[in-house]
Amino acid sequence: MFDNFEVPQNLIPSDPRFGCGPSLVPVQFLEALTKTGHHFMGTSHRKPGVKNVVKEIQEGLVKYFNLPSDYLVVLGNGGATLLFDMIALGIVEKKATHYTCGEFSEKWYKSSKLVPWIDTEQVAVAFGKGINGAAVPGSDLIAVTLNETSTGVQLSKLPVVDSNTILAVDATSGGGQCPCDISKTDIYFFSPQKVFASDGGLWVAIMSPKALARAKKIAADKSRYVPDIMNWTNAITNSEQNQTYNTPALATLFMMNEQVKLMNMIGYEEVKNLAQKKADLLYGWAESKPYLSCFIEEKEFRSVAVATIDVDSKVNVDDVIKFLEKKKLVYGIDGYRKLGRNQFRISMFHNISYNDLEKLTGLLSKMIESKL
Repeated sequence: MFDNFEVPQNLIPSDPRFGCGPSLVPVQFLEALTKTGHHFMGTSHRKPGVKNVVKEIQEGLVKYFNLPSDYLVVLGNGGATLLFDMIALGIVEKKATHYTCGEFSEKWYKSSKLVPWIDTEQVAVAFGKGINGAAVPGSDLIAVTLNETSTGVQLSKLPVVDSNTILAVDATSGGGQCPCDISKTDIYFFSPQKVFASDGGLWVAIMSPKALARAKKIAADKSRYVPDIMNWTNAITNSEQNQTYNTPALATLFMMNEQVKLMNMIGYEEVKNLAQKKADLLYGWAESKPYLSCFIEEKEFRSVAVATIDVDSKVNVDDVIKFLEKKKLVYGIDGYRKLGRNQFRISMFHNISYNDLEKLTGLLSKMIESKL
């Protein structure tokens, strides 16, 4: 469809990666990893060479989020999806209430529902709508999703819970960029392959004293079986020693640490400001073109990490995407497959520059307008 389209040179992004995960890993991170030579990759995660990197990540996140001194940064292997099961198995006492608004928040709910000795309640809205959540009598854990990766919905405020209730926030694709006062949460967890620009296979959970106490209480109940790999006590005690329970991917740790250091150079507030500017650019572009529209109609719920833009049915976005991928100009702007919409889903993660988003929107407009 676009075989004869000539790409304007001034609209070619400096980096083609706009995907919502895995994230744009800066080339300089890979170069820095290479320079470690024989002294990092292939060494023991129980030795100082790796433990110091884990410690730097933990201390870097404490600084970046300005965490209370009694919060703990806990790390483990398996990704945030593993935490869905870990939280149900080892944090929920009797009942969890899940607020869902897309594929991944529903996935978390379904994981909890499979645990037979807890009750699980779902409060759902249609995909594309936002929901903030609220405390529910009888539920000892409230589960909300900071940024729904599949739809581009973001929390506009956190629910308020009492001293007996855990507020768990899945921040997988928004952690570090979407606004959130972590001191008002009990478990704030994410994977590093999004905003924190690393590879997959690791989870990070920032835990309040209330969450730590709940985890230890349930772990002490020997009538409740939890596999060692999902045992919160193992994760917590190892994290207190700047380790993970089992062997981590060292490259993932290294690259995440580089990103945390990079983001600490300007701080959380400025990262959020830059994210909002990029969001204003993309949503403003969608609102200014008659052939585009914002999938998220409620402005208060529009994400500053993932933008979902619907396209007029006269132009097939798959043809646009295939052309750009073939030319190696743009990667990863497909809509989420299960939504089945004629849609772009564009990441605004920290390492994706405003200038490249400007070029991307200009290029997409040129291509679409050439067929209208």
